[in-house]
Amino acid sequence: MLLALEIGNTHTKIGVFDGPRLLASWRLTTRREQTVDEYGLFIETLLRTRGLAPPALTAVAISSVVPQLQRTVEEMSEKYFGHAPFSVEPGVNTTIPLVVDAPREVGADRVCNVTAALARYRPPLVVVDLGTATKFDCVNARGEFIGGAIAPGIATSVDALISRAARLFRVEMVRPKEAIGRNTASNIQSGVVYGFAGLVDGIMDRIRVEMGGTVTVVGTGGLVGLVADVTRAIEHVHPDLTLEGLRLIWEHARPPGG
Repeated sequence: MLLALEIGNTHTKIGVFDGPRLLASWRLTTRREQTVDEYGLFIETLLRTRGLAPPALTAVAISSVVPQLQRTVEEMSEKYFGHAPFSVEPGVNTTIPLVVDAPREVGADRVCNVTAALARYRPPLVVVDLGTATKFDCVNARGEFIGGAIAPGIATSVDALISRAARLFRVEMVRPKEAIGRNTASNIQSGVVYGFAGLVDGIMDRIRVEMGGTVTVVGTGGLVGLVADVTRAIEHVHPDLTLEGLRLIWEHARPPGG
């Protein structure tokens, strides 16, 4: 079994794969101050709650965009699970051509996203990842990653709004019934949900023109469910896309019999 760790700026997603099958997954808050032992003991506990024995793990794979946690999770993997982990390094141990100005600057999560999307759909395609940032990952008809766009994420924008506006307050992030809010809470909900749906549609309109017309658009990320059925652009939703891509990259890179 493979233990897959997708470490993002806000959340860490943990998955356990048996071959291509995702047996279990968890979404946790990313805590940069956690120690090797805290990570190890917590993950062991999570595994056991699903009836998964830690000794049954045969490998660990990591996709991280938080450099200060990289060494921590690597040490945790060796100390608690007895495996030197595989870490995604864009342009080094990945197979998708990165046709951009600085391939080493491409986030591991973006490479995982397009790897998984290409396993499901023919290019050209775009992955829209709604997390800490709202990312657009573009793949041309030749299967090359050609860049994209990065905008503030939904929660990131809401946090900034609340911190700067004295009379506004935090509300539940759900889709309101109407675009015209009747109170402060529904005003904020409308601005966030319909505003970000408009952002996705507007950027995708421009991307389609630059990519020559028809592209497949795949949605993922922790907040994709909030706007996926509001946008015109998103055609397919796969919340576990990054984990799937991490597994595929690990499978391609591991040595025979590894």
